[in-house]
Amino acid sequence: MDIATIIGIIAGVVFLLGSIAWGGPLKPFWDAPSVICVVGGGISAAFITHKITEIKPIMKVVMKAFTSREESQIDIIRKLVELSMKARRDGLLSLEAEQEKIEDEFLKASLQLVIDGVEPDIIIDSMDLEIENMKARHDKGAGFFKTLAAQFPAWGMIGTLIGLIQLLLALDDPSKIGPAMSVALVTTFYGSVLANLICNPIANKLSTKSKEEIQQKKMIVEGILSIQAGENPKILEHKLKTFLSPKQKHEYDRIVSEASSSAGNK
Repeated sequence: MDIATIIGIIAGVVFLLGSIAWGGPLKPFWDAPSVICVVGGGISAAFITHKITEIKPIMKVVMKAFTSREESQIDIIRKLVELSMKARRDGLLSLEAEQEKIEDEFLKASLQLVIDGVEPDIIIDSMDLEIENMKARHDKGAGFFKTLAAQFPAWGMIGTLIGLIQLLLALDDPSKIGPAMSVALVTTFYGSVLANLICNPIANKLSTKSKEEIQQKKMIVEGILSIQAGENPKILEHKLKTFLSPKQKHEYDRIVSEASSSAGNK
């Protein structure tokens, strides 16, 4: 689970409510009709924008904002180096036995193409096509939340207009003007909060995670092609480490060093 997303949302709500409570009661900031107008209108507009058949796949993509990748880049590089060593020692066909141990479906599919003797250019085209299709799915998920981020403030303004109309109808009773104006402004408040605390951050998070996953898959393709070409595992390892940040490189070296020490002690 990506705890940062959960912490961010909870912290945002706590700070928002805290700032309101500091200056007065919370009750004036709650209005059920305003919630129905903003949330209902925004979601309805988002459904109009997207096909109904896209909603379920989009929700699966959205879950990526709340989850972390099962395997890190470091784990995948170590796996690719192991595969490279085995291929150099026992041949490419020996990698077929290793497929059952691989959890990453993209790596498994890429490795199968190598085992089947597919040409490198065809492997690149096939895997690039899969990456492009994955990116398109991710873009739809981020796009859904960008749509909501645009619609919620707009529906907040619509709710404000409704409130102002009702306010004008109550001009003959000055005691109703203040509460009516308050409700009119609350809808704009709801729209702004939903857009800036929930929708825009999640859309940006999905876009960032999509870029990271694309980078990881490109790394896998590079590693698979190096294995197919029979490159030295050390050269492959050095090449794949260029995909890591300086901190990740340090962590990778530490893990490899500890693994080597443990193997030596045995």
